[in-house]
Amino acid sequence: MIDSSAAPSSPARSPVIVLRGVCTRFGETVVHRDIDLDVEVGQILGLVGGSGSGKTTLLREIVGLLVPSSGSVRLFGQSVFDADPLVRRNVRRRFGMLFQQGALFSALSVYDNIAFPLRELRALDESMIRDLVYLKLSMVELEPRHAQLMPSELSGGMIKRVALARALSLEPELLVLDEPTAGLDPDLADNFVKLIRMLQRELGFTVVMVTHDLETLAGLASHVAVLAEQRIIACGTPATVLAVDHPFIHRFFCSEHALALMQKGLA
Repeated sequence: MIDSSAAPSSPARSPVIVLRGVCTRFGETVVHRDIDLDVEVGQILGLVGGSGSGKTTLLREIVGLLVPSSGSVRLFGQSVFDADPLVRRNVRRRFGMLFQQGALFSALSVYDNIAFPLRELRALDESMIRDLVYLKLSMVELEPRHAQLMPSELSGGMIKRVALARALSLEPELLVLDEPTAGLDPDLADNFVKLIRMLQRELGFTVVMVTHDLETLAGLASHVAVLAEQRIIACGTPATVLAVDHPFIHRFFCSEHALALMQKGLA
């Protein structure tokens, strides 16, 4: 008879993102001071804060687009600023990023925008790339006929979907979103949130997003980190964050509408 209590437990998975002591200065201006943050596998973390609190700056430091003044940033256990270019390249292939305005290449078609990161691998033939491009289009609920359109021919909602397809092209373990619903009307924003939530459930990737939109936050985030006074003043589940007694949290979350939304998200 096997004693199940003696069976080894599965090892705990390391956090996807680990920030330690991150400080950011631009000249004499201090943006972040001693920021520590862990994001676990499968979490959907919403990063919120007031205007000028450095939300997007922190997001860019997480993915290695900006170097903090001091401190460390690790993705998947590796520094995003590792001296070895091969290490950096391998880390960056494990995440996808959706920029606020989509950041599509204006001179490339929808097809070529999505194919771009696949071609950068230099490991796939065009037949495989073609299959993957149409698969990603299908995942974001666009049709094959949209592949030949140019970015200038797309609506705001379609730009977001194409940018999401490109961000997912390498099947990332981490998806980074900067104001994912900015510029969309409420119906389009709600549909886009539902799409991201569906894909996250199906594919299991971790998400970090910057948003000021409470509907988006309530509809997506399993965890929330609040930036204020140059630091993270609260981080945890929505219920944990709402319980923190801080003026910014009261202002941001504690209107009747905000509380109703967050309670809806907790249900």
